[in-house]
Amino acid sequence: MPGKAAVTGEAPSAMVSTIDDTRFAERTPQGRLTAQRGLYAGPAPIVSKDLYAELEWGSAVRERAGIAIEPASKVSGNTYFGRFPASYWQRWTDVTEVQVEAVVTGDGQLSVGASDLEGDSRVVAAELVAGAKQQKVTLTAKLDKFYDGGALWLDLETEGGQSLRVEKVRWTVEAPEKIRPTAVTICTMNRADDCLSNLQALAADVSSLETLDAIYVADQGTDRVETRDGFEQVAKDLGDKLHYIKQPNLGGAGGFTRGLYEVAGHTETEHANVLFMDDDVLLEPDLVIRMTAFSNRTVNPVIVGGQMLNLLHPNQLHVGAEYARLNTLEPGQPVPHSLSTADLLGVDEETLKPNRQERRLDAGYNGWWSCLIPYEVVKATGYPLPFFFQWDDAEYSYRARAHGFPTVTLPGAGVWHADFHWKDWDEWHRYFNLRNSIITAALHSPFNLNLLSRVLIAQLVRYLLGMQYGLSATLIKAVEDFLEGPEVLRDGGVAAMKEIRRIRDEYPETKRHKATDVPGIASNDIGIINSAPRPSMQRLVLIKRILDRVLGRSRHSLGAIPIDEAHWWHVATFDTAVVTDASQEGVRVRSYDRAKMFDLARRGAKVIQRLRKEGAAVQEQYKRSMPELTSRDNWKRLYEL
Repeated sequence: MPGKAAVTGEAPSAMVSTIDDTRFAERTPQGRLTAQRGLYAGPAPIVSKDLYAELEWGSAVRERAGIAIEPASKVSGNTYFGRFPASYWQRWTDVTEVQVEAVVTGDGQLSVGASDLEGDSRVVAAELVAGAKQQKVTLTAKLDKFYDGGALWLDLETEGGQSLRVEKVRWTVEAPEKIRPTAVTICTMNRADDCLSNLQALAADVSSLETLDAIYVADQGTDRVETRDGFEQVAKDLGDKLHYIKQPNLGGAGGFTRGLYEVAGHTETEHANVLFMDDDVLLEPDLVIRMTAFSNRTVNPVIVGGQMLNLLHPNQLHVGAEYARLNTLEPGQPVPHSLSTADLLGVDEETLKPNRQERRLDAGYNGWWSCLIPYEVVKATGYPLPFFFQWDDAEYSYRARAHGFPTVTLPGAGVWHADFHWKDWDEWHRYFNLRNSIITAALHSPFNLNLLSRVLIAQLVRYLLGMQYGLSATLIKAVEDFLEGPEVLRDGGVAAMKEIRRIRDEYPETKRHKATDVPGIASNDIGIINSAPRPSMQRLVLIKRILDRVLGRSRHSLGAIPIDEAHWWHVATFDTAVVTDASQEGVRVRSYDRAKMFDLARRGAKVIQRLRKEGAAVQEQYKRSMPELTSRDNWKRLYEL
């Protein structure tokens, strides 16, 4: 139905679904392939223009699609979004050169700069223009000296008396014989306004997103996106590209997998892409161009990941590329030489060089805030596991790698997502993080049960010393449910979500309060008691804290603790600790309870001992169930189709 979003799901709708008629097919390119655009301002005022182009001296007016440079000025594109990731293109594609095209008016110089793995720069192409009037300028750079690292960028410069306007900047490469169709999939759950904003951003740029064939919105919430005033207009703007699906809440795994499910069921070619995108990101629409162009030119199919920038600190890169230590349940480990929580407008404290990711990195996996999966990967690997959420992205990348499909995290393809360190660890989602991490370790690591048991015991002891009894119960439930075997994944996590919330509700310290309204404690009685430095002899301190807890001894009866000082060795010295929540929006009250501590310690020791004894047999159960759990039929059942 042209001009209308296709709708499907459990709820009746006045709009007729045309989803079954959607066909994805390759098409013949028209001219060169745009690999990225040269932009000079971000998608929102909170984003610094210096992430796109940096004024080195002089004066310039930077706009989204162009720039006007005053006399005696220089603007450099050696910035996060201005750089072309030459090293990644040389390593993963068969492209041998890239062209920078621009429409120019006025007088000045355009030059293509290049860097190497050490960040040293050179000029590889340049052109002077004089008296230009909407003149098209094309510069060519070879992709031949970037294997270990380095990037390309466009610099613009004027002398005294010259002025220059540059617009419609495009980095282009030779197009493939056929262009892969791509569908964006947005999973949303009661974030209707955020999701709508991203649909509007895509609609505003849709004429430039030539490789984008469809947008699927898997709405799993009760506060529907379709209820917003702007939805009808964005549906009209996107036309038959938009497919709005209402389905039961199956978490992030269920929402994102719906896009794979729909594309796989309605494609005429296996050369198709599905681009996952979170609903609550601030979107840079050029990400679609960059990721799809790269995927169209890779020699072999790879998972292409976008990078995450911190929304509350828009100049910060979360991580350049990451991997997981599977057997010790540690996700989010920065790959060596990777930038991590780095100010992209700052300098490295050791080298004093600008924070640029010069070295090419090999990622272990990529978060699904933005991640492109080719259909060939799905055919060979299967669908994601019905994890509900947490570790679904890591598990899928490691499984795909075992089938010969690596993950590439592409620099410059970034979205802004809420900073992770502003989310408290002591939440119900920690259950899924723990349970799913153990399943992933069972499937894709040596699964050393002695090592894993030590990791879990260490976590449990820290939680108990820190008076986090609800978090301790969360860990115990996660291990218990892993030992239940693959049946725990049968409903996609719905029952587990309800049960862990019920369990945690029994523990007062899992609830957040205003600092001025803490139950049973007068606000004026809560003073900050700071932590001592990290102990140099942690094992001795650990033994002492355990003995103090067992004997009911404490150093402080009551005090407030900032979140960055809420270490086990400090919290364990209190009877009652009022700890700031990581969100900085309130506090949690942790109170010593000897009976709970002993009960949880006993239960925890028992279930971890079970894991040590039964883990290998349960591991085999998960491995045997993988084909069925990741099958199209299983997801069809979960979607109630």
